[in-house]
Amino acid sequence: MAAEQATKTRDEHYNAVSVLYHVLQEGDTADQYIKDARQAGDEELAEFFTQVQSEDRERAQRAKELLKARL
Repeated sequence: MAAEQATKTRDEHYNAVSVLYHVLQEGDTADQYIKDARQAGDEELAEFFTQVQSEDRERAQRAKELLKARL
């Protein structure tokens, strides 16, 4: 309710935007994690972070679709 009152944005829209923001930010961070793992020679960990990044991209795309349909 506080976000809605402060921004005149419905809470569910604010929440979807928040999820979108955070998964995009995490995707950028995952790039560094992937590089770090590869530098350390840990391909298994690099693959894990690559999978996390892929899942974040899927969540970001879904959040964008949901927002577009509601705005």
